[in-house]
Amino acid sequence: MGQGRPRVAVVGAGPSGLYAAAALAADPAGVDVDVIDRLAAPYGLVRYGVAPDHVRMKAVIRVLQQPFEPGTVRFLGNVHVGEGGIDLEELRRHYHAVVHATGCSVDRRLGVPGEELDGVIGSGEFVSWYSGHPDRITLDPPLAHPGVAVVGAGNVALDVARVLAKSADEMAETDIPDPVLDVLRGSGVTDIHILVRRGPQHVRFTPAELRQIGELAHADVIVHDDGQLAAGAREEHGGDKRQKQNLAMLDAWTQVQPAGKSRRIHLRFLRSPVEILGDGDGRVRGVVIERNAIVDGRVVATGERETLDVGLVVPAIGYDAHPIPGLPFDPATGTVPNVGGRVVRDGEPVAGAYVTGWIKRGPTGVIGTNKSDGHETAAAVLADLPNLPEPARPEPGAIRAALDDHGIRYVDWAAWQRLDAEEIRLGGERGNARVKVADRVAMLAACHPAP
Repeated sequence: MGQGRPRVAVVGAGPSGLYAAAALAADPAGVDVDVIDRLAAPYGLVRYGVAPDHVRMKAVIRVLQQPFEPGTVRFLGNVHVGEGGIDLEELRRHYHAVVHATGCSVDRRLGVPGEELDGVIGSGEFVSWYSGHPDRITLDPPLAHPGVAVVGAGNVALDVARVLAKSADEMAETDIPDPVLDVLRGSGVTDIHILVRRGPQHVRFTPAELRQIGELAHADVIVHDDGQLAAGAREEHGGDKRQKQNLAMLDAWTQVQPAGKSRRIHLRFLRSPVEILGDGDGRVRGVVIERNAIVDGRVVATGERETLDVGLVVPAIGYDAHPIPGLPFDPATGTVPNVGGRVVRDGEPVAGAYVTGWIKRGPTGVIGTNKSDGHETAAAVLADLPNLPEPARPEPGAIRAALDDHGIRYVDWAAWQRLDAEEIRLGGERGNARVKVADRVAMLAACHPAP
């Protein structure tokens, strides 16, 4: 390596990338770190994956933004790495190492007939829509029909159900964008069916998330447990505190008569979708579900079926990743093959290439999991830097000149702060701390106001 400070690019401004960037920038030997993201706003999953009404979870932004404020880490937003932007090979001309933190953004499919119908929307898309992601703001989900089916046994399924069960006035108290709020105001949804293929003792809900749906002002919770709770399912938790709390809540809800609220969340256990039905115009009009049984720990279909009257189906069964052009990819795990964050091809490290977050380990863990993950990758980068080849254009201003040459109107930290201020201003008009700007053109106009 040459005599100048080593330069590292982190592609992806979500928690995994920002934790890695902070760990790199904290190295006492001195490392120049640029965080590159295709969106004009940082924070990734925290901004676009955490439900708008989960304000406390979004507080981690105060930690994630710290390295940017003294200029220790630089932000280059609105920069796509790949086709239509700056390709990876050109990026490598400016940095000794590139850390990829692009996550997993592809919804897993149910694999049932009818999945192609209009009105089947993966949870990743749906959550991005109500969270104001610029790629999804025009999604316009069909909410005129009273029934919705959400497939999944994790917190994302609960988030989707909770947002649909809340009134528009309640959601107006969050940072939800105005176009999304307008759609929710016109919602005709009254019954949200959460379909869980296993029993209540097997759910992956956290007690805090589950408790929230029982506290909704405008929705009753109705548990369809097939007698699993009464049959002693509580004895199967094996001492797991979380499962014990979940089962206690579910059991309590079975003892309570619905209060006649305007909306209902149905928890349907031991049920799997086997076919999605459409009308003559190719839109969802129902979902056929099949009752399951647990035999020797395995899920076994019983052949007993019924049809739910729904106009929207939201699978919340996990995510996969897009391959990164120029890097190896394992489609079975949805990850880039790596050892401790070092990308490997055919068992050999790829010099200067690293991964962190979901693209490294798969879509598992919570936001905090990315801290140790990012630190591990950063440690690998720092250990390798003395032996990595010198890039062709290592001078700090060269990457900005290259972006200018490509006609890329990048967003630096000062420009993002202008967008941040505009969202706070809009929040003040609605009586909130913030209202997101979700339209890409409007975002860039706020970042780069006309003279």
